[in-house]
Amino acid sequence: MAPPRYARKQLTIIDQQTGVHHLPIVKSLTWPDEAATRLFAGALAVQPALRDSFIELHGDLGAGKTSFVRHLLQALGVTGRIKSPTYAVLEPYELPGTRNDPAPLPIWHFDFYRFDDPREWEDAGFRDIFAGPGLKLAEWPEKVAGRLPLADLALHIDVQADAVRQVRLIAQTAVGAQLLGANGA
Repeated sequence: MAPPRYARKQLTIIDQQTGVHHLPIVKSLTWPDEAATRLFAGALAVQPALRDSFIELHGDLGAGKTSFVRHLLQALGVTGRIKSPTYAVLEPYELPGTRNDPAPLPIWHFDFYRFDDPREWEDAGFRDIFAGPGLKLAEWPEKVAGRLPLADLALHIDVQADAVRQVRLIAQTAVGAQLLGANGA
C-alpha cells in the first residue's frame, strides 16, 4: 500500500521557559451540570502549579466561561461577589499567602470580548501583568490574538443538548501538564 500523498501536520508546542518542543496534551470532559463544573474547578484549585499559570477560556456567549471562573475563585478562597469583567475588562483579586506559600496570590480575570483591536491590550498595559506572578484567566483571548503569551491551559467549552458542556482541555506547557495531572515530560 502506497503512503498517502499528504501528511497531516501535528501541532508542536515550544515551551518558552525551557525551549523544549512537545505535543500538547488534550483531554476531554463532560460537565453534565453545574455541580460537575464546580467539582472540576475544585480539583484544579488544589494544584500548586495554578499559582503562576495562565488559563484561556474559549466558548460562545453563555457557554459557562465566567461560571467556571467563579467556581475556581470560590474554590481558591475568594469571598464576596465574583462578577464578570465584561465591561471592566479586568477584575483583580488577591488571596493571602498560606503556610506552604506565604506570598499573596494575585489573580487577574480578563474578559477581552469588547476589544475591537488587539492593540488595545498593549494600550491597557496588560503586558506587565502577564509578565508578573499570579494566576491569569482570560475569556475571549482570540480578541487579542498575537499579544498574549502561550497559555498553560486552554479550556474550550461547547454547550450540547440539555445544557451539558463538552470541555476540551489543552495543556500547552509543562505547567499545563501539571494542572491536568499528566506527566510533564
